[in-house]
Amino acid sequence: MSLEFELPLISFIFVLMLCVVYFSKKKVGLVENRFFGIILSCSLINTVIDTFIHFLCACTDFSDIVVRYYDLFNFLNKIMSTMFVVIFACLFCYILTITYSSVRSNINKLYRILGIFTLVFFGVMLFTNIELIEVGSVTNVKGSTIEFGYIFVALFIALSLFLSLLNIKKKDVRYLSIFLLLFLAGILYFVSLFFAGIIIYDVILAILCYLMYFTIENPDLKMIEELNVARTHAERANLAKSEFLSSMSHEIRTPLNAIVGFSDCILRENDLQVAKEDAKDIVTASKNLLEIVNGILDISKIEANKMEIIETDYNPRETIYNLVKLVVPRIGEKPIEMKVGITQDLPKVLHGDVKKLKQIITNILTNAVKYTDKGTITVMVTCLNQDGISLLSISVEDTGRGIKPEKIDKLFTKFERLDEDRNTTIEGTGLGLAITKRLVEMMGGKIIVQSKFGEGSKFTVYLKQRISDKKEIIQEKKEVVAKHYPGKKILVVDDNKINLKVATKILKELEISVEEVDNGFSCIEKIQNGESYDMILLDDMMPRMSGSETLVQLKKIPDFSIPVIMLTANAIEGMKEEYLKKGFDDYLAKPISRKELYRVLNQYLGGHQEVENKNKIDFGPLPQEIFEFGTTIEQGKITYDLDYLRSKGIDVDKGLSLLGDEETYREMMTTFLQEIDQKIEKMKNFMSDENTKEYAVLAHGVKSDAKYFGFTELADIAYQHELKGKDNNIDFITKHWDEFEQEINRIKEIIRPYLDK
Repeated sequence: MSLEFELPLISFIFVLMLCVVYFSKKKVGLVENRFFGIILSCSLINTVIDTFIHFLCACTDFSDIVVRYYDLFNFLNKIMSTMFVVIFACLFCYILTITYSSVRSNINKLYRILGIFTLVFFGVMLFTNIELIEVGSVTNVKGSTIEFGYIFVALFIALSLFLSLLNIKKKDVRYLSIFLLLFLAGILYFVSLFFAGIIIYDVILAILCYLMYFTIENPDLKMIEELNVARTHAERANLAKSEFLSSMSHEIRTPLNAIVGFSDCILRENDLQVAKEDAKDIVTASKNLLEIVNGILDISKIEANKMEIIETDYNPRETIYNLVKLVVPRIGEKPIEMKVGITQDLPKVLHGDVKKLKQIITNILTNAVKYTDKGTITVMVTCLNQDGISLLSISVEDTGRGIKPEKIDKLFTKFERLDEDRNTTIEGTGLGLAITKRLVEMMGGKIIVQSKFGEGSKFTVYLKQRISDKKEIIQEKKEVVAKHYPGKKILVVDDNKINLKVATKILKELEISVEEVDNGFSCIEKIQNGESYDMILLDDMMPRMSGSETLVQLKKIPDFSIPVIMLTANAIEGMKEEYLKKGFDDYLAKPISRKELYRVLNQYLGGHQEVENKNKIDFGPLPQEIFEFGTTIEQGKITYDLDYLRSKGIDVDKGLSLLGDEETYREMMTTFLQEIDQKIEKMKNFMSDENTKEYAVLAHGVKSDAKYFGFTELADIAYQHELKGKDNNIDFITKHWDEFEQEINRIKEIIRPYLDK
């Protein structure tokens, strides 16, 4: 066997084995590996063709090759030259991606450019020719095809060497390896100009693939890379957690703003006693839900071991009763009976962290309601009292869906939702039970889970609480009574019409003149035109110009001295301080607390009264030890129109609870229908311009509107687009835009008949 055949054959076997090893093993999903995969595939094609050519040459006289196989040689060499150029083009693209993050973020564009270049180059090669020559016993080629390929190979080698030299100082082993690789390839390249180039091709490719394999896939380097990736993922996970908590705070507090605002207004109208009592229940539920949200936001403190145990005296019987009463409305129309049993031995007053106890019980009860479709939920409270300590046993047993044995261990994992494909209709963050377990352990307790899949589950919490000597509790509180502010004028800036309506209604109750604008530019224009206000309430997350950016421009206006209050749903710990540093005079979190609002009004507008009250709470006789909560809740007469929406999968009851009544529901839905087409067009334009920042703002608005009306699926889709917009992930946005638009159009077709009736 001649040397001119042995070398290509050995190169082919070497590259083939490398392909088998590389493509059969699991790899880190990096852009670099994709380029190496292309290089390796092109090298395999080249070595296959070259081995075949040399086999043919070894079996055929040169004169027969020229006469009989010229066309085949011509075509195969065009493919080889194209593949050889593509290999070094990919090597250049590889260097670009590891050097410039902007290139990596637009990798799909780079792939398209590379694909177009390959097609164009091969098309040009079709119009070139080769010349077969005999050099000793070796059949060699020359001509425009080979020369054209050499030019582009030289170009890409030169560019790659230049970039490598610029980045060697970064002490990145990849650049040094690439530089050595390119230097060797350059030497072999110039050698091929004077010797049997067909043989040298294979040598170059074999060495190139070998060096790149160990540059990218060396086990030690891969281990380092995996560690770096793990560290990056950990940092991203921590950031994602913070963003998740911030987003969750915003999303929950925004509808709560409507609940608390409208409910509190109902309390002050005094028209119907029944309505007033219902409103009191709504306010109580809203405040408790807000307390739960604040507890969820404490998970960062839990993980940092900075959560403190704050112990006070409390009535355990009253606490349990109120928590169950709070959770019962969540049952809705499901045929579920709630039973509660409390032992006679339970002390009247215990000493412990009642806030965390409430959170623990609420999480478990809520979880039982979510995953139980029918049957019974039983709460049992027993205790063992000894030496001033009460060992509480609080169990919640349901007849719900149950948990598979192999998944019980994952039950208390953060962000973990079991059987999500089966529970797609159930809302949840995956944090509730994880927080519950951590809180129980912090309080020195234990939680046990017993479950049978398809039959139900039982959660039991064991906690030690100190028995208090007190028989009654004296609570001191200050009731803040707001006065009216006739003649005062406030500008409210918020892009969400529902938020505007809530804030305006509360302020007008106090005889304050209110003006509304939905963007920062209009706010600035009013001030520049000489409009005078006693206060500005300014939302932060708005399209085109945020509240923070608006404040910067307001401060540039000569003699501007109006107090500017940040009114936002971004209410996680530390945000108040951040906004104050930005120059805001004060900070109000959504949902609007009347107490906080009165404080701000008093400070900047003047005047409120504080009345000190002492409320004596006497626990009196023990309540009924076994009591039941039925599931029948008066919903009022439901119209045909609302039934129609329900039949189409719209969560009407959620919408009504947020917006107060059907009239407001229809009014705001009409506004939604009038504005959504314009929002769609704007989002398309932002997507076309790759303006992901403004796209995310609009997606956020669509999501908020959808949640107000009970468009659950649309809200979920919009939320995904909001997150991807913030991450500058234009590929996801463009890929899933059709799904987003189709869901919007589906909602439009559903609500049009409802609004027309």
